[in-house]
Amino acid sequence: MPLYQFKREQKVKSTLPELWDFISSPRNLKEITPDHMGFDITSGDLPEKMYPGMIIIYTVRPLLGIGMTWVTEITHVEHERYFVDEQRVGPCSIWHHQHHLEPIEGGVLMRDIVSYQPPMGFLGAIANSVVIRAKLQEIFDYRVDAVEKRFGKFEK
Repeated sequence: MPLYQFKREQKVKSTLPELWDFISSPRNLKEITPDHMGFDITSGDLPEKMYPGMIIIYTVRPLLGIGMTWVTEITHVEHERYFVDEQRVGPCSIWHHQHHLEPIEGGVLMRDIVSYQPPMGFLGAIANSVVIRAKLQEIFDYRVDAVEKRFGKFEK
């Protein structure tokens, strides 16, 4: 079964501490997720900041409005540098999402690397080429807009 990677970079008009505070708070996930995804955190009272070993449970409707439970674990956190979330229960056989931050002139470079494997072998590979890859692109396009709305457009 093939393993795929999706990469996205965004330059953000922000200081490193401000952007870190925003993206490292699980409470802000909904703000950067398209409304039509039906994203709702169901794991109850979440702390303000993530930590290694933290489990986040949510419902999401990625395709055809069909709801599913998605459980991720925050496996690595290095303050103001990066964190990693990995799927424990959800639609993929493998989901490993790295979030990296790097200060640059005029702001912060935010880099995402999603390594994933759809379920169902050959059928999952077809689904990736037809639907999944485009859905990831759409979600990250939305996130670019949401981050720009919150922090302003990077001008450099």
